[in-house]
Amino acid sequence: MADTANTPRKTYTGKKGFEVLRREDFKMQRKIVANMTTEAWLRTPHAALVYEPDVTDFLSLYQNLRESDARWKGISLNTVFLKIITEGLIAAPGLNAHIDYNHNFVNGTVEQYKDINISVSMGLPSRTGMMTINIHNCEQQSLTDLQNYIADVRRRMENTDFTEAMFEVSLDNTLRLLKKGKLLTILGRLTGATVGRGKIDRLRGEAKRKYQAIPAADRLTKADIEQGTFLVSNIGSVFRGSKLFATLLDVIPPQVAAICIGNVFDKAGVVTHPDGTKTVEPRRACCWNLAIDHRALDFDEIEPFFQRCDRFFAHPEEMEAWL
Repeated sequence: MADTANTPRKTYTGKKGFEVLRREDFKMQRKIVANMTTEAWLRTPHAALVYEPDVTDFLSLYQNLRESDARWKGISLNTVFLKIITEGLIAAPGLNAHIDYNHNFVNGTVEQYKDINISVSMGLPSRTGMMTINIHNCEQQSLTDLQNYIADVRRRMENTDFTEAMFEVSLDNTLRLLKKGKLLTILGRLTGATVGRGKIDRLRGEAKRKYQAIPAADRLTKADIEQGTFLVSNIGSVFRGSKLFATLLDVIPPQVAAICIGNVFDKAGVVTHPDGTKTVEPRRACCWNLAIDHRALDFDEIEPFFQRCDRFFAHPEEMEAWL
């Protein structure tokens, strides 16, 4: 086996005169993320709140259910959190909405939706990046339904060429810009995708025909990747056991809100007993960060979301009816 410990890494001098270890031009996934997040910060006045519920009793019951009931063994903690968030969105529909705003004329419209289509950040196969996947109609789904839905998404991911799938989403977005007369923006996108270092290498010929022959039920399509009505990111599922939590995250227009779930961690907490006495005891907590588009929302529309979550964590036995 070669001794790589003392093998110097190949470097070259970059534009600023620094030695460059690695250089990679934007591929399709990076282009889309860069464009969407830039749009978010150019257009959206962000406001953020941190929510830190005590999840001790909830986690105790969840673990007991997984150990005592075979039906619960396949239900992940992430799925339960997704269901809790769905219940919160039902209570606070202002968060489950899209905004259309014209700054020049100071005109805007916010549409609240009955359908709760949550965009969930998920890792791509072989750790090739992250992508938000649209989980449709969460308000209609039980915990088992949600778990099966996510498992099916991961199955279809294995058959998906993400450059092709994301190009389909990008093309749909470009057509919307065309309807709005954004010709310069469209020209820039087309140039960036077809020439130079930013050129997108798509499937061609037989490879493209073979991919398109895969049934839509066995691969991800535009409907799975296009924006939903709310976004959930989960640091806890990506960096398990870390002490990380979000302080601020992107609200991607036209969505008006996004939430990031951190890891569960131990902390000292004040416990009030039935007789009114209080003691400091080891507890478990989880940090959630909610970011909103302040053009669309004020605090009074957010409060019911956290009230619903508080009720659940105080009475987690409610989730037994969600299965």
